[in-house]
Amino acid sequence: MSIEIPVIETERLILRAPQMDDLESMCAFYAEPRSHFVGGPADRGQVWRTLLRSAGHWQIRGYGIWHVTDRESGEMAGFTGPLNHIEWPEPELAYSIFSKFEGRGYAFEAASAARAAAAQHFGLSRLISLVDPENNRSRTLALRLGATFEREQVVLGHMAHIYRHPEIAG
Repeated sequence: MSIEIPVIETERLILRAPQMDDLESMCAFYAEPRSHFVGGPADRGQVWRTLLRSAGHWQIRGYGIWHVTDRESGEMAGFTGPLNHIEWPEPELAYSIFSKFEGRGYAFEAASAARAAAAQHFGLSRLISLVDPENNRSRTLALRLGATFEREQVVLGHMAHIYRHPEIAG
């Protein structure tokens, strides 16, 4: 089983396939309390399984989360892309930028590129984002991306606000 994961490049970032070398950066992110809405805090073994799920999503769905790399440092800075677990109401534009890289506009740059690539490469032209009602930064990013609040829904035992992104031509 093999799938070719497109590499998406922006001015400051590279969106690429998950790699084994990402484990340490992911462990640091998932050790923080701020990771609670995306499955954290999590220990090393749980993060390993998260990395495997990320790679497996690409294999099973044919699309998934890109790992975001900072061009300047070469470090993993976060992740973004279309995600559709079986508990999701429909495909989501997911995004998280690691705390070390916050405040630079990377989340907007990465999520914008991922949303356009999801439409172009996979025909996913009208995504949602599941936002923790208490995560003001995530809500602000969804709004900056042009998404509008649609409804509340419990997803995996957590209340989520669902924001609908504008349709993007593929």
